[in-house]
Order: sequence, then structure tokens, then C-alpha cells
Amino acid sequence: ADNDVHERPVGNLLLVALVLAVPVSTALFLAGLGVRSDVMTAMRNPFFDLKFVITMALAVAAIAISLHLSRPEASLGRWAWLLAIPVGLLGIGMMSEMMMPNRAPMATRMMGSNSKVCLIAIPLLSLPLLAAALLALRRGAPSRPAVAGAFAGLLSAGLAATLYAAHCTDDSPLFVATWYTIAVGFVAAIGAFAGSRALRF
Repeated sequence: ADNDVHERPVGNLLLVALVLAVPVSTALFLAGLGVRSDVMTAMRNPFFDLKFVITMALAVAAIAISLHLSRPEASLGRWAWLLAIPVGLLGIGMMSEMMMPNRAPMATRMMGSNSKVCLIAIPLLSLPLLAAALLALRRGAPSRPAVAGAFAGLLSAGLAATLYAAHCTDDSPLFVATWYTIAVGFVAAIGAFAGSRALRF
């Protein structure tokens, strides 16, 4: 009662940290990749637009789960079901593509032409965001720091993948389900490793 010093809520700190980190990742994106040249035409393709919906849904779900896990009494529990939103959207996209006539062979759509770039770009663009997220979540007290770190990785990768989607010319949901998922999983693993140390209290 005598202590007049109050810590800011973790949610506010995470918001500020991401607001500061997003321009860094954006600058890296613009310097190294840039927006695809046919972006105005691509915006008429629903599968191009769907990439952004999926990656942002992942980022928002992971942010909500990360904030939940920042409390010492919190467990993952039913909160994990939030991840069903981006997974479901991706599944709807793949089923919609299968019903389209004259589509390219499945192997061609899955491999695309940017798989290597995807696997490198998303993790690199995630690093400033992941560092910012972990710094903010340190103000909390997660009882499972590795799990909280993994979700910090997911939110960072979701935001980074949103940036990368503006460059990627592979719009097939099958490509997204394969290569974006591998890249996101790699960042989540980095987040779990870093979180197990940085978020321990």
C-alpha cells in the first residue's frame, strides 16, 4: 500500500515493443526484398489476399496467447484453440484451390519458386520482433518460459510472414502451408530456446 511505483501492464509493454520493432523489420524487408512488382495485379487474386489474412490471424492469436502465458498462474489449456483460426483459414484456402479448374500440379504449387527465400527471409525478419517480444514478456512471470517463448516466436513469425507475403510471388495456399509453416516453426523453436532462458524468473 505504501509503494507508489506501479509496473506497466505487460500488454502495454508488448505493444510498445512491437511498435518499435516493426519499423526495423520493415526496413530490413524493403532493403533486402521489397514489394513484388505486380502487387496491384496480385491484389485481385484472392489467394494473394488470403496470405495476409492467415499470417495476421496467426500473429493476433499468438499475441493473445503470449499475454495469457505471461501470468504465473496461466496454463495453455483452451487458449491453444486460437491457433485453429489461422489453420482453419489455410485449410479453407487449400480446399478452395482444389476446386479451381486448370490449376497447376500439386507438386508445382507446393514447391513454388521462392521456397529457399521464404525459409531465410521469415526467420531473419522475425529476429527484431522476437527480441522485442521477449523483452516485453520479461516483465511478466510465465510459469512455462519455454512455451511462452515459443508463442513469442509465433507472433514474431506471423508479423514477419505478413511482410514477406508482400514480396512472395507464390500465392498457392499449399505453398503457404508447406514453406511458411516450416519457417514459422523454426522461429517458434528459436523463441522456445531463448524464452527458456530470458523468461525464467
